[in-house]
Amino acid sequence: MAVTERPVMLWSGFWLAVVLLILVGSPATAATLPEDQVDMLYHRYDGGGMVIDGPSVLVRKNLGAQLSVSGQYYVDSVSAASVDVLAVASPYTEERTELTAGIDYLYQQSILSLGYTNSSENDYEANTVYFSVSQEFFGGMSTLSLGYANGWDTVRERGNESFEEEAERRNYQLGLSQVITANSLLSFDFEVITDEGFLQNPYRQNRFIDPNDPTGFEYQPERYPETRTSYSLASRVLYYLPYRASIRAEYRFFSDTWGIDSHTYELAYVHALNPRWSLEGKVRYYDQDQADFYSDLFAFENSQTHLARDKELSSFSGVTFGGGLVYEWKQTSLPGISRLQASLLLDWLEFDYDNFRDVTAPGSFPAGEEPLYSFDAIVTRASLILEY
Repeated sequence: MAVTERPVMLWSGFWLAVVLLILVGSPATAATLPEDQVDMLYHRYDGGGMVIDGPSVLVRKNLGAQLSVSGQYYVDSVSAASVDVLAVASPYTEERTELTAGIDYLYQQSILSLGYTNSSENDYEANTVYFSVSQEFFGGMSTLSLGYANGWDTVRERGNESFEEEAERRNYQLGLSQVITANSLLSFDFEVITDEGFLQNPYRQNRFIDPNDPTGFEYQPERYPETRTSYSLASRVLYYLPYRASIRAEYRFFSDTWGIDSHTYELAYVHALNPRWSLEGKVRYYDQDQADFYSDLFAFENSQTHLARDKELSSFSGVTFGGGLVYEWKQTSLPGISRLQASLLLDWLEFDYDNFRDVTAPGSFPAGEEPLYSFDAIVTRASLILEY
């Protein structure tokens, strides 16, 4: 991949948050093993010059009353012609394959989970081991969960056989959910992530003023700090309405040692049309400050120790509107299937950048006066869940 942008595994923390918020629904409950099921998903992201799509298959099976095992296969196929790539290179295609194996063990009112994930592409290898425990209290009215994950990554550069760097990541999670009334649930989640090692993209470059160049600027490789610690705190309220509907409100605050602070606000609504069909809708707003060492255009070459022009480390905001249709069939007449759920969900995202400029915009502009960058995207998810 002789380009400037490392593929899916090195998306910024923002993009990782986007994916998690899209794929994760309401908080999980403790003291009940997951049902035996096969979960098949097709996802597609199309926007900003990036097309990312692929399948996911998750299989869960209970082995007795206390043990459950699971396996997941997930593929991302990436076709990239984003503004970052086109500025200094040509479009590329890439594929990432992810395999996950997990075990859940039920002991009285606790669930202990252990798992391993391997994610592989031609210039990036990531391995993660995770462990979590959740415990119910007060007759199931309260649930406390603790989690830890350790990841070790190997970063390579296509076309440069001598290049190989390492990165290590640790994730600590604390969660609390509380039943407030018969119709309402409140939860809090606190997360700390520490990263150490090679945290930048070997293909990405930043630009600096060069009056001798016809464009008025030149490029050089980015340089990031070798450590990063981030913190996030999220709170959610889920309320069940009397007419077979529910509403969820969520707020998430994120901060890290690179100087980024972000806020996420989300409101979601689910409405049952009848016992089998339901509609879902949501709106989300996100905004963040830039990293301390980010600049769209540096004053001169090597003007500071750390330099970045990754647009996801800039100051920007975005809004998401989502919705979809879900079909659920319980106690089906299909042989061996106790529950079937099919869904089609769409999200429309729009992002506006405050200090990242589009150097690929048509026309002639002085360096640093190009149009500010913005883009929209569509995320599609089609899923089928079979419980047996």
